[in-house]
Amino acid sequence: MIEIWSKPQCPFCDKAENLCKQKNFEYKKYMLDVDFSREEMFEKFPTARTFPQITIDGELIGGYTEFEAKVRLEE
Repeated sequence: MIEIWSKPQCPFCDKAENLCKQKNFEYKKYMLDVDFSREEMFEKFPTARTFPQITIDGELIGGYTEFEAKVRLEE
């Protein structure tokens, strides 16, 4: 399962969600200040400095750029 840890007004978060929709991937989107706090974000992803943070089956992939590259490699 793909999880997108997102924040409002984030173009790369939107791009990650759109890529999931385009590829018919099952995903869950979590929104900052609705589903999690900044503190929870840094507990879960201590090295994260950007949004989104994306996991696949619990494994951190990184941000949108890393996610897109992984999707393209697996095509």
